[in-house]
Amino acid sequence: MRIALGVEYDGASFCGWQSQPNGCGVQDALEAAIASIAQHPIRVHAAGRTDTGVHALMQVVHFDTTAIRPDNAWVRGVNAFLPETVRVIWSKVVTDDFHARFSAQLRQYQYLLINHAIAPAILATKAGWYHLPLNLQAMQQGANYLIGEHDFSAFRASECQANTPIRTLHEASIEQFGHKFVFKFAANAFLQHQVRNMLGALIYVGNGKRPPEHIRDLLAQQDRTISPPTFSANGLYLTGVAYDHIWQLPSEEKHIALI
Repeated sequence: MRIALGVEYDGASFCGWQSQPNGCGVQDALEAAIASIAQHPIRVHAAGRTDTGVHALMQVVHFDTTAIRPDNAWVRGVNAFLPETVRVIWSKVVTDDFHARFSAQLRQYQYLLINHAIAPAILATKAGWYHLPLNLQAMQQGANYLIGEHDFSAFRASECQANTPIRTLHEASIEQFGHKFVFKFAANAFLQHQVRNMLGALIYVGNGKRPPEHIRDLLAQQDRTISPPTFSANGLYLTGVAYDHIWQLPSEEKHIALI
C-alpha cells in the first residue's frame, strides 16, 4: 500500500531534507517516526529536496507499507514520534503509480525578507534580512525576465546534479508589506540553490547596484561565476506542490503568515 503525506517542518535544526549518515536530515526523522507506526523499515520519497535551513509549509512525500493502520495513525500516530519541528498535516492512500517527485507538476516557493536597518531577533531563522532600502518596482521588473522557459545555468549551484539547466518558471512575483517583502516563485522544477541565487540577483537590482535588465543578461550569459552571491536560506519556504486532480490530494499550497 502506498501512502502520501503532507508535511510541514522548520528547517533551522536540520541539515536539509535528504537523509544523512549522522541522521540530521528531515527525511531521517520522518522515516524513523513512520517506522515506529508501521513496525518495519520505511523509505520516504519527497517532491523536492530542501537545503539546510530551508523550511516547508507543504512538502509532499510518499512511502510504501504492508501495515494496515487507521488513517489517523499516519498523522497523529506519526506526529507522536516526531520532533516538535516536524509535523504530518494530512495522509491519503494513493495508487502505486503515484510518485511524490515524478507525479508533481509544479513546485511553489516563497521567501520572506526583512528589509530594515536592524536584523530581526524573533525571525532570525525564519526570514532573510537585508539592511539597505530596496526598490520593489525595480525588483519586479527584473523578476519578470525570469518567467518562462530558460537555461538557468546562471542561477545553478556548482554541485547541482540535475541533467539539464532548462526549467520553466510560471511565477516570479514580489509583494511588499511595510519592511517585509514576500517573493513567490513557481516552476515545474528547480535547480539546486536556484531560488536563493535568483533572490541574490534581485537584491542587487533592488539596491540599485544593477538595472532590472541585469537579470535578462545573466540568463543570456549562462555563467554562474558572474552572478551575485547566493542569498541566505533562512527565509525560504517550500509552500506547495501541485499534482493532477486525479490524485485528489488535500490542500496543496500554503502561504507565509506575516508576523
